[in-house]
Amino acid sequence: MKRCIDFCFAMLLLVLASPIILMCGGIFYALYREKPFYISQRAGKDGLPFTIYKLKSMRTQYDMDGQLLPDAERLTKYGHLIRKLSLDELPQLLNILKGEMSFIGPRPLLLEYNALYTEEQKVRLTVLPGITGLAQVKGRNSLSWEEKFAFDCDYVHHQSLLLDLKIAVLTIYKVVQRDGISQDNQATMSKFTGVTPKRKESIYESDSISRPSHERERTEIYPASF
Repeated sequence: MKRCIDFCFAMLLLVLASPIILMCGGIFYALYREKPFYISQRAGKDGLPFTIYKLKSMRTQYDMDGQLLPDAERLTKYGHLIRKLSLDELPQLLNILKGEMSFIGPRPLLLEYNALYTEEQKVRLTVLPGITGLAQVKGRNSLSWEEKFAFDCDYVHHQSLLLDLKIAVLTIYKVVQRDGISQDNQATMSKFTGVTPKRKESIYESDSISRPSHERERTEIYPASF
C-alpha cells in the first residue's frame, strides 16, 4: 500500500515540480557556472548503496591543498534559500519512483556511517529512507545525531500510514516555519563520528535525561487515537 501511494504521489509531484526543479537548477548554473545537481552515494534499505539526487546548494571550491572548503564557506546565499524552502530535496522524487526511497522514513546518510551505528541505530536501515521523517519534524538539524537516530528507530518501531500522514502534515508546517534548518553556529549538520560508550550512557542513562527525548514526547507523536 505504502509503495503504491509513494509511486502515485511522486509521479504527480514530479510532473508539477519539474518546472521548479529546472528553474532552480538554471538559476544556480547562471549564478555560479557549476553543475546544478548534486549526486551522491547514500545508504538505502539494509544499508545498500544507491544514488541520491539533490539540487546543489554549495559551490565546489577547494583550498590550496586540494581539499574541499568547509560547508559554511561553500554554502551560497541562493543555496541557503532553497534549503530553507526544502526545494533542494525535490529531485529525490526520482528516487521514490525508482523504489529507492519513500516520502516518509529515516533520512539517507553516508555509507561510511553504516559501520558507526550501534545495534539499535542499525534498525533505521531496515526500512526505505525518506525525504522527511520523524526526526525532521522533531527538530531536523537542530537535533544531535543521537537524538535523530532515536527518533528514526522510534519511527521504525511504530510506523503506520496514519503516522506517515501526520509526519507529512508536520513537515509542511516545519517548512513554512523554516524551523531546524541547521545546528547552532553551523551551516550544515556536523559529521557523525560514532557514539562512544560514555556518550551513549550520558544520553540514555543519566539522571538528568532518564529517557530519550523521543520517549518523553511520545504522547505528542503517538496519541491514543493512533
